[in-house]
Amino acid sequence: MSKHSVPAGDIAGLLRRFAQLKEKARARTGRDFPIIVIQETGLDGFWIHRMLQSEGIESHVVDAASILTSRRGRRAKTDRIDGETLVRTLMAFKRGEPRVCSMARAPTPQEEDRRRVCRERRTLVGERVTHVNRIKGLLFAQGVFGYQPLRKGRREQLEELRTGDGRPLPVHLMAQIVRELDRLEVVLEQLKTVEAERNALLKPATGAAASPPAMLLELKGIGPETAAVLWSEGLFRQFDNRRQVAAYAGLAPTPWQSGSIDHEQGVSKAGNPRLRTTMVELAWLWLQNQPASALSLWFHERVRRLGGRMRKTTVVALARKLLIALWRYTTAGVVIEGAVMKSAPATI
Repeated sequence: MSKHSVPAGDIAGLLRRFAQLKEKARARTGRDFPIIVIQETGLDGFWIHRMLQSEGIESHVVDAASILTSRRGRRAKTDRIDGETLVRTLMAFKRGEPRVCSMARAPTPQEEDRRRVCRERRTLVGERVTHVNRIKGLLFAQGVFGYQPLRKGRREQLEELRTGDGRPLPVHLMAQIVRELDRLEVVLEQLKTVEAERNALLKPATGAAASPPAMLLELKGIGPETAAVLWSEGLFRQFDNRRQVAAYAGLAPTPWQSGSIDHEQGVSKAGNPRLRTTMVELAWLWLQNQPASALSLWFHERVRRLGGRMRKTTVVALARKLLIALWRYTTAGVVIEGAVMKSAPATI
């Protein structure tokens, strides 16, 4: 093994290094060898992987957490050790050894870009909560309660507020809250724009068959945001079986069996956290909006047999079953047993 450094973003330098390595191997053996590249998933995304593939180079992106490592409390970690580990992992993967690692499936640029809408909306919602809480906290310190920054007429109501001891709001406090309202209104306007982009993505083309997001919207209890997250974060991918679906969302079970010990450790949480969070939220909503479905009846029967305990644990299992059922519904058209569809709007 040898180690070489290339400045970040220097694609020409990286390709030159590959050409030098190929020439060196040809001089030693008289043969040409293909270049196979492995890299860890990280903040760089998949642009390097796509660039290498466009140059005809076989590239693999590996989930670093799936690579076997020493279980010692303190273990050495250097670039050379990590490089050797990646090379050994790649060799085992090319030999066809099962479960040696988990290679990531790179999304297309269009699929990757489509996820930005829901992720930006989640960020904007967090900023909205921050501004609202800051305004309420500033007023709370003056004995003012009940002010709602998200309601219309927020600025007019602010002028009428009085502190707990009957004084008008102090000048500098009023100025600070007004500036907070300015930032809040910018966030609210951006939220409207992002939600309009999201709704445009969910709308099928004129004359085209129902798209998977539109199919999800037909189910009672699933709204535009949930449908967009489910599709853009997970269901757009190609899965071979239900185990892959659950594993991608981090909802796969992790048993611990050794000798006479046999217990369940819970879900792996190794998959997409946004998809997993959305599915757990949807599972609770599913119980409310689809009480007669087979999945809801299974949940209530399971909780009853457990004596009314472990509802939170059982709802995670329901989320896994529901995700698999939605995957079958969007890919094969298998309607969930007992599920209620939204009533079609009346036409005039």
